Amino acid sequence: MADPEIVALRQAIAARPRATEIPQMRSDYDARGLAFGLPSDVTVEPVTANGVKAEWTSTPGADASKVILFLHGGGYVIGSLDSHRHLVAEAGRAAGTRTLAIDYRMAPEHPFPAAVDDTVAAYRFLLSSGIAAGKITIAGDSAGGGLVVGGILAIRDAGLPLPGCAWCISPWVDMEALGQSFTDRSMTDPTVQAPTIKFMAETYLAGANPRSVYAAPIYGDLRGLPPMLIQVGACETLLDDSVRLARVAGVADVPVDLQIWPEMIHVWHTYHTVLSAGKRAIAAGGAFVKTRLQGV
Repeated sequence: MADPEIVALRQAIAARPRATEIPQMRSDYDARGLAFGLPSDVTVEPVTANGVKAEWTSTPGADASKVILFLHGGGYVIGSLDSHRHLVAEAGRAAGTRTLAIDYRMAPEHPFPAAVDDTVAAYRFLLSSGIAAGKITIAGDSAGGGLVVGGILAIRDAGLPLPGCAWCISPWVDMEALGQSFTDRSMTDPTVQAPTIKFMAETYLAGANPRSVYAAPIYGDLRGLPPMLIQVGACETLLDDSVRLARVAGVADVPVDLQIWPEMIHVWHTYHTVLSAGKRAIAAGGAFVKTRLQGV
């Protein structure tokens, strides 16, 4: 039997107006995130992380020695601290950690590899703040999910110690939209379609190689990367991105847990206030982080 919550949510998403100009897209995306609000027990503290605008969030009982570095989605073109604060706070609550979300620079004003550079800068900030690398999780959704892996490759290439684990939510890791799911899932995905992905990729890359390992980590050598959780909805056009990423990670002997959630749409975690499956997915991610960082 179909989940009535996701049926209602899909209808609501399909009915909402869609802007075509980037400034309005950004404004709409942030407004939808802010509309979810925050529980009263969430503490938010703005900070600058090696020149990158960021903010700490925490909930009661968070282990101050463990941190999720969160990278928001939005195709490297839209998204912000405002659009994702409600998701970031609950991810930290589920994992029992603090979170550091960053407002990395976006295209077209700041094309690739600005987002990667800001991720590495924020990671260096955590290390210099006394957080042990093994107690850091890097997490993100959509473009941020791809940036998780691309960022860790850049961290490795910079000679820095690697984080304890990675949590990728509906990751976008193929700048060319080559997955079959862009065709066979096009009628079930109410949010992401190939033309949008190609537009955002072109805007972000600004002529750079679409198979650069920092932008499309499925073309990278993932050997030695930390354990990885990949969560993706069965209805997503980006389903094959997750499947391909899991395969590349597995071939490289990276411990990887690929979860394909029936009926779910792109980054369904965002809707956890109205979607029970969103709450369960965040809880599963938090449990993964707790297990991987246990005893570190």
